[in-house]
Amino acid sequence: MLIQYRPDKKFRSKTVSLIAKANEIIAEYIAQGYALSLRQLYYQLVSQNVIENSEKSYKRISDVMSDARYAGQISWEALEDRTRSVRSLSHWKCPSEIIESASRSFHHDLWRKQRNRVEVWVEKDALTGVLERVCNRNDVSYFSCRGNTSTTEMWRGAQRLRAYQRQGQQPCVLYLGDHDPSGLDMSRDVEQRLNEFGASAIVRRLALNLDQIERWRPPPQPAKQTDSRYREYVRTTGQKQSWELDALDPTTLSDLVENAIKSLRDPSGWQEAIEEQEQERKLLINTSEKWESVAAFLATSTTDSGNSFQ
Repeated sequence: MLIQYRPDKKFRSKTVSLIAKANEIIAEYIAQGYALSLRQLYYQLVSQNVIENSEKSYKRISDVMSDARYAGQISWEALEDRTRSVRSLSHWKCPSEIIESASRSFHHDLWRKQRNRVEVWVEKDALTGVLERVCNRNDVSYFSCRGNTSTTEMWRGAQRLRAYQRQGQQPCVLYLGDHDPSGLDMSRDVEQRLNEFGASAIVRRLALNLDQIERWRPPPQPAKQTDSRYREYVRTTGQKQSWELDALDPTTLSDLVENAIKSLRDPSGWQEAIEEQEQERKLLINTSEKWESVAAFLATSTTDSGNSFQ
């Protein structure tokens, strides 16, 4: 949605070209069904050699995108801030609407008969929007660690995974994080602390790994020498550069997660659970479509318990 609030805003020719390129990238993401965060747009511009990879460059993109939206040259819906959102109650015109909505959101626990129980953990909150669709599609819980996970949330996560163990399932955490001194250490830290809290989970670092960096070529940046883990990072990886998960194309990330999830579940048991769920949903849909009859029956039954539903 293009809305012009500052019609007098003028841009230099280089900035006009930058805005045009940003709109191309935004259109590509929309075509794939994704919304961009500012950080993802920045990395796409870096990877296409439109801008340099630096903090100064990121600040400039932030300023240009803000000005361009005010000037009516970038859609106000093109970029999303996944760390801030409005929360409110849902509203319905009549009971049939909520029943119809419930039919779409009704879910069995599709993993209840599976040997494994999968969760996806990601280092950055900004990437939950990318993971939301693939995780929901596969009935997998996902969690933003926001860097090093707090002790409180790690303990809660461990209790959740222990509950899966008591059901006879093997908890499996698919972890995604940056390839930098701290990001590389976080997956180790997650596994260690889960075990400390009694959760025998398999923690698989799904991304970002060196083989993926060589394959997809995300833009590098110097690893922070001030990071206490820098020397160990250089020693173990042989790298003085670092790479951020945000730089990967969302389809690449989604496919990576989807394939990993599928490798950890039994397809026949999964299909059986899907079919059972669909039968239950049909009951709700039928109830919604025949709500007037249902409501009349319920009204009658409150005064005459001997009536039968026709």
